[in-house]
Amino acid sequence: MVIFIDTWGWINIFNRKESHHQQVSQYYQLRRDEQDVIVTTDYVLDEVYTLLFKRIPMHTAQNALTTISSAVDNGYLRLVWITPERFEAAKRLRLRFQDKPSISFTDLTSMAVMQELGITSILTGDAHFTHVGMGFELVP
Repeated sequence: MVIFIDTWGWINIFNRKESHHQQVSQYYQLRRDEQDVIVTTDYVLDEVYTLLFKRIPMHTAQNALTTISSAVDNGYLRLVWITPERFEAAKRLRLRFQDKPSISFTDLTSMAVMQELGITSILTGDAHFTHVGMGFELVP
């Protein structure tokens, strides 16, 4: 199985105060135990690091940053970089979904990457991933 983790997913994994922390953390650990492919992007991590360092104690945020970096280094997490081509694909999605102005550009870059890589499962609480008609499925 291949899953994409967005900002919401990472925040729920590392912030114990989030209402879905336990469920999301357990799901993430199950996916790791099953050696599934877990994917995220540099744009998602930009948001994650910004929010974690604002919302949780410094040492906990530092641990989250180190844990994510280690997951990338050890091959548990595939970090996809937003290239100029992916940025352009996200711009096309922005124009395509003019009727959905609340979708962030970071989420559009995630959708572009997911579409490019054929990923349909996303660990998120953002229902707009299902509202765009691109075949995305929210997990867990």
